[in-house]
Amino acid sequence: MLNAAIVGMGRWGQRLVDAVCAPDSAKIRFTRCVTRSPDKARAYCSVRGLALGADLAEVLADPAIDALVLATPHSVHAEQVVAAARAGKHVFVEKPFTLDAKSARAAAQACRAAGVVLALGHNRRFLPAFLEMRRAIEAGELGEILHLEGNFSGSFGLAYDPGAWRATQAESPAGGMTAMGIHMIDAFIALAGPIAFVRCESQRRVLTVDLDDTTSAFVRFANGATGCITTLTATGRIVRLQVFGTRGWLHLLDHGILEICDIEGRVRRVEYPQANMERAELEAFADAIAGAATYPVPVEDAIHGVAVMEAAIRSAADDGNRVSVDTDPI
Repeated sequence: MLNAAIVGMGRWGQRLVDAVCAPDSAKIRFTRCVTRSPDKARAYCSVRGLALGADLAEVLADPAIDALVLATPHSVHAEQVVAAARAGKHVFVEKPFTLDAKSARAAAQACRAAGVVLALGHNRRFLPAFLEMRRAIEAGELGEILHLEGNFSGSFGLAYDPGAWRATQAESPAGGMTAMGIHMIDAFIALAGPIAFVRCESQRRVLTVDLDDTTSAFVRFANGATGCITTLTATGRIVRLQVFGTRGWLHLLDHGILEICDIEGRVRRVEYPQANMERAELEAFADAIAGAATYPVPVEDAIHGVAVMEAAIRSAADDGNRVSVDTDPI
């Protein structure tokens, strides 16, 4: 059984803890919590039986803690991952890994040097429907991949209070790209390989907080395929991913609806049962630490995803001009 501490006890930190409870996981459990606002988390930690504190160094020094799970602001991920590695703790970090490729590589190098497992929270890789998409593509059922489209949007920007950490350019450059678009970037990489360059436009049309509401990025893959990622923070929720090939297309809508079209235009629809993505990724993290399996999201993919996101941010700041993606090795 892996004993973990959750660092960051906002909405998503609680979701990660809840994911491995009721029924309790046989692979991972949370025993400690670190948060900047202990009073806000006190009732929740009491219900979940978590020792509550505000001092990360204290948890890093606790020999009973095997791993950290980070659900903290994006800008502190790199330093927290490095601190965990130096303390000999395995670390799971929510997306985006970091906000730039240089710090992502440094954090990954620290984990490699310390011999600890580094796992990235790209939870949609664990969806049965997404796994079927990947299998079909790898089996050649779509023929040559020509183009991908992804849209992950929602209304949360309309609900943010001024000063909320997610509603700042420092933590969320290029609008929804760090919160939602990064999922599509990772899916693109998993399905079609490395991305060579990006053109991105991002603007704030309606929001009053310091967050763009309309962002779109055009990408060119290293293999010549193209793609378009759209993310909005002031509309109704939608999650869709479509892959077009010379033998047809696949369309994933939300988390469990997969449409499959052949070259003749015949479409069939498969619906998958609801999946606990967060439980799956956390248990995969525990399995990787136990040596039972390799974590399904390669660190190299996560770093490349950050590099693509960074290129999109730079392009948006340069009026949508083409920006090459940083491809330096770890």
